[in-house]
Amino acid sequence: MILYVVRRLGTGLVLAVLVTLLTFLLLSTSFDDVASSIVGPGATPAQIHQQKAQLGLDRPLFVQYGDWLGHAVRGDLGVSWFTSEPVRAAVTARLGVTLSLVVTALLLTTLISVALGVAAAARGGAVDRIAQGVSMIGHLVPNLLIAIALTYVLAVKLGWFPATGYTPLAEDPAGWASTITIPVAALMLGGVANLTAQIRGAMIGELRKDYVRTLRTRGVPTRSVVLRHALRGAAGPALTVLSLEFVQMLGGALVIEQVFALPGYGQYAFNASLQGDVPIIMGISVFGVLLVIGVNLTVDLVGGWLNPKARVLS
Repeated sequence: MILYVVRRLGTGLVLAVLVTLLTFLLLSTSFDDVASSIVGPGATPAQIHQQKAQLGLDRPLFVQYGDWLGHAVRGDLGVSWFTSEPVRAAVTARLGVTLSLVVTALLLTTLISVALGVAAAARGGAVDRIAQGVSMIGHLVPNLLIAIALTYVLAVKLGWFPATGYTPLAEDPAGWASTITIPVAALMLGGVANLTAQIRGAMIGELRKDYVRTLRTRGVPTRSVVLRHALRGAAGPALTVLSLEFVQMLGGALVIEQVFALPGYGQYAFNASLQGDVPIIMGISVFGVLLVIGVNLTVDLVGGWLNPKARVLS
């Protein structure tokens, strides 16, 4: 297992290098525009060239990337070209807002999806039709439309929740819960649809297996058969979907944070992209890749714990 973790981490680091290299090469096409933006309107070609030299953008691309990578592996992600704010501190501060949104949405998605999926597979009938209806709605309706509709009804018409803004959890837990309720609801609908459908299908497959029939003939209570045995067997595929949902929610947060004016990772990435702030965009890429690697590794380890046959022993 230790060797497996080391191999996965090694693969993840290679992936991080490839993603950041590709990101840097794509951003390099806009270096002239960025230098012009920093100098200001009416900049002469000589001033733009001088600004590029000051930022080190006149060097070969792979030399620039190598210099950035050498600092990055030591934890130095540079500073913003526009605000001189240290990248690592800036991204970390905003990442907490996004993770509070995404993790809450992911936990609620898991709880609702497991309840719906298991009930639909075990009971069928009306519960099954409800679960399938939820899945259909989640697949058909975009998150942005859900966000707008919820804001109009719950914030504008009823006034139950604020339409925009964010209250840090440490300052006021109740205020924090109020400000993220609508964004979380908008973010999680698609995840509930996908995960419910996956759990329902996997549970139906498990409940039809021979070991389940054997357990029932031995008098094992239905509740125990469903929750202790069948659900554990169905958890592997569901965990894979859950890891994909995390990535999708992280991307969806970019739109949701714009709609609700949340000072998070997504909004910061959007603004940095508009400015062409390369150090910020590179730092965001690093944190994004590391988050995905960490989630995928965690899912693999949890999946191995739930299903011993899936464990890697070497």
